[in-house]
Amino acid sequence: MKPTLRRWFTVVDHKITEDGRSGDPPLCRVAAVAVVGNPCAGKSVEDLSPLIEQSVELGQFLAEKAVRAIRPYSVTSYGKGGVVGLAGEQEHVNALITTVFAEPLRAAVGGGEAWISSMTKRAGPGCSIDIPLAHKDALYVRSHYDGMTVCLPESPMPDEIAVIICVANRGRIGARVGGLKAEEISAFDGLR
Repeated sequence: MKPTLRRWFTVVDHKITEDGRSGDPPLCRVAAVAVVGNPCAGKSVEDLSPLIEQSVELGQFLAEKAVRAIRPYSVTSYGKGGVVGLAGEQEHVNALITTVFAEPLRAAVGGGEAWISSMTKRAGPGCSIDIPLAHKDALYVRSHYDGMTVCLPESPMPDEIAVIICVANRGRIGARVGGLKAEEISAFDGLR
């Protein structure tokens, strides 16, 4: 019951200005996407623990691709998600993005105390999904509440799952809604 890798790709978005405000450095958002075969497609599978266990390898693979693609910047925010094809269940993609999948991402970005925001859904080839982003060390850093829309050309086929990690190097350009600033993080509890 191993999900086999069928394809992978990265998307890198550099935003230089936002409504006349410039970003220094630019906002760089990266999505690393792996499309895998869904071994549960078209079946009723009660125990999804094998998917969860095998997701560590997938998390390591995607974390490496995302961190490499964002260079020369370092990661300050992250998110995860995925889309399961129509012959699968939303629970299948959720099994692939649990904590064990996310731990390699934390390691690859040099830690991360905050809960990793996520989004999953069931859809067909060519769909898009909005992956939420939040600061890696404190959820209350409002400047880093962001997201990345990821389009999935030719994916997922009915028997596939697209699994996604997104990272960014900074908060939104022109962020000014108050709240905790990144340089004020002090509690290291994932919140403040």
